[in-house]
Amino acid sequence: MSVAYSSWGHYPEARNQQLVMIDSRHAALPDIEGNALPRGNGRSYGDSCLNTNGTLLCSRSLDRFIAFDPVTGILRAEAGVTLAQVIALTLPQGWFLPVTPGTRWVTLGGAISNDVHGKNHHVAGTFGHHVRALELLRSDGTREFLSADAPSARLAATIGGLGLTGLITWCEIQLKRIPGPWLDTESIRFDSLADFFQLSADSAASYEYTVAWIDCLAKGRTLGRGHFIRSDHASGDPSVPVPGDGQKLTFPLMPPMSLVNRLTLRPFNTLYYWRQPARRVRSQQHYQGYFYPLDGIGRWNRMYGPRGFLQHQCVLPTGVARDAVSDLLKEISRSGQGSFLAVLKEFGNRPSPGMLSFPRSGTTLALDFPNTGPSVFQLLQRLDCIVAEAGGALYPAKDARMSPSLFRQGFGASLQAFQEHIDPRMSSDFWRRVME
Repeated sequence: MSVAYSSWGHYPEARNQQLVMIDSRHAALPDIEGNALPRGNGRSYGDSCLNTNGTLLCSRSLDRFIAFDPVTGILRAEAGVTLAQVIALTLPQGWFLPVTPGTRWVTLGGAISNDVHGKNHHVAGTFGHHVRALELLRSDGTREFLSADAPSARLAATIGGLGLTGLITWCEIQLKRIPGPWLDTESIRFDSLADFFQLSADSAASYEYTVAWIDCLAKGRTLGRGHFIRSDHASGDPSVPVPGDGQKLTFPLMPPMSLVNRLTLRPFNTLYYWRQPARRVRSQQHYQGYFYPLDGIGRWNRMYGPRGFLQHQCVLPTGVARDAVSDLLKEISRSGQGSFLAVLKEFGNRPSPGMLSFPRSGTTLALDFPNTGPSVFQLLQRLDCIVAEAGGALYPAKDARMSPSLFRQGFGASLQAFQEHIDPRMSSDFWRRVME
């Protein structure tokens, strides 16, 4: 059937897509006209999960567990299984995801194809570091078994490869042993960007998870103020039952305009900064609230209205990150077009396993902007210039509008090698856009 899909950010929209359900990992790919693109749960923010005038190979029905060893924590499952399903099965037995992004509603195939990262990148690297094996189904019907025990260029191209090397049918990952569903957490309110970098340096060796929320509208001496959160898994009973999906609120309808706007942004950022009167607060948090706060709001993307939102997530090299982050925040503050959520994190030095993986040594800043039309696109272009001058890169899974030149700057060293492994029948709106 022909469908019109938008990404999770509701921008852009792709029309005339033929949706084909993949129901069995043993089945061959159906005959398709034109190009195709694997699609998991559609949680990418930009257009890497869209294929205008092409076919979407929906793998969400590949949702079966194949094998799980509760002694070693090795899990084999089909590519359409979500991270939420993995947690529900393995957490009661004392195991957890080795790396998790900010939502558990992504599929295993999607996590591999975007080589997702989390709050523990400085310790555990990316999701791809924990992939032991996978099967790749190519459009010509061939099936390739790719294993970390026999590293190959094809595996490196598939991890972070945005679905362009073929359809992942199943994968095997190594999970992480944990004592229970709780985390010992310390939240530290800090006053400036310099404080963030000092806290990050002091915490990297002692805490598994580190991340900061920042007030992106602060100015002057308070530029970059925010909350630094560092955590470790807490001891407890691994048999504690996992609660429901944790959703306390759902946006039932799309509001006619964005609820995130100039009238709400500055009060929200100020109130959020002062929500914690004490400088340091220690607490135990359940994994759902800690890792997946937005998952508690069903269809939270609707709060941005019908025009959606755009995320700008960059990574900036270590040597220039402080000045570049400062320049980005000054530009955002001057524009008045702040972000409801602004997340700052330092990546570790572990090289990513994928040719097109986004994480690398440096500092990453992620911001969501309501789509206000030309003004926000002009702001994002100014931010791009700062990133480009610093030698940084943008995250393809979150992007809907970066230029081909910025993409080549961020990933050009691997592009030629990667293109040798693209399935000739696979393509996406993102790929056609950045490769002109």
